[in-house]
Amino acid sequence: MLIQVGLLAKRAGITVRTLHHYEQTGLLLPSARSAAGYRLYTLADVQRLHRIQVLAKAGLELAEIKEVLDRDTRSMQELLTAQITLLDKQMRSIHRLREQLIVLHGELAAGAEPDLESWLQTLELMTMYDRWFSKEELQELPFVQQGDALAVIWAGLVAEAQGLIDNQVDVADPRATDLATRWMTQLEQDTAGKPEFLTRLNDMHSVEPHMREQTGINAEIMDFITRAFAESKLAIWARYLTPEEMAFTRAHYFDRMMEWPPLVAKLHQACRDGLAAESEQAQALAEQWLMLFQSYAGTSPVTQQKFREAMQQEPHLMKGTWMTPAVLAWLQQAIGTMMQRRISEIR
Repeated sequence: MLIQVGLLAKRAGITVRTLHHYEQTGLLLPSARSAAGYRLYTLADVQRLHRIQVLAKAGLELAEIKEVLDRDTRSMQELLTAQITLLDKQMRSIHRLREQLIVLHGELAAGAEPDLESWLQTLELMTMYDRWFSKEELQELPFVQQGDALAVIWAGLVAEAQGLIDNQVDVADPRATDLATRWMTQLEQDTAGKPEFLTRLNDMHSVEPHMREQTGINAEIMDFITRAFAESKLAIWARYLTPEEMAFTRAHYFDRMMEWPPLVAKLHQACRDGLAAESEQAQALAEQWLMLFQSYAGTSPVTQQKFREAMQQEPHLMKGTWMTPAVLAWLQQAIGTMMQRRISEIR
């Protein structure tokens, strides 16, 4: 069945000009034209328009929508499931807040003063981000600025992760490592590339039960993604390391993983502050970085050089690290200074 451009615009609640614009930007192309030259759309075209409208209503720009659609491999059923899940969570949150407000209103109307716990519960049900980020930071944080749009994307990622877990897919399976890579890439983008935002979101997730319920991200999903993402990197390092070196790395890779985000946040801050590489504070950061690196790479200079070669040759290893070229250059300078100091001390 084919539908003409005018009817599609009317049924979708948009203008014909909007559909023409979608066509010009490559966002939505009609599949055919009538004998009279009218644009005709198929079921697949209408389904794509549905995706576009979901993201547009959530606040994404057209260029961002196209980028999301080009990456999104979910079926329509999966997309609708993600939408329904998201709406259910939003409705539950709104319903809980409404019930709490009714309780407070009733107590005040009866001349009673709601107790401390009642007010605290109400505050918890209101926005969580205001308690963790400043007003200026909230303006930078995509999680807040593009909340609805990103909620749709994350609902899909969470549903995909839960599906893999339910089907007992191994973390080293390509489906798992691909999802984990998309997850970490999206997370780095949605935290504005700032590791300090990531650490706060991690803390927020651990202590805010409403956030866990809102996102659907539980400990099992977090562990699955973390290990799958690690497997994507371990598979690369296996091409550079001996079996003995690889066995050590695999055995110790997770030992101090949670210490990396706070350290990277400190490196970003030092770089922004223009901290001199030879300063005492910079050298302490370099020492800390080397200690964490050696925790899974070992202390052999030969093995460490293999890791460096892999980092230079494999772009994937930089994904999900929150390390920018500027921060990496600053760190290399600080480490170089540290190594020169060590050599001079030996002499």
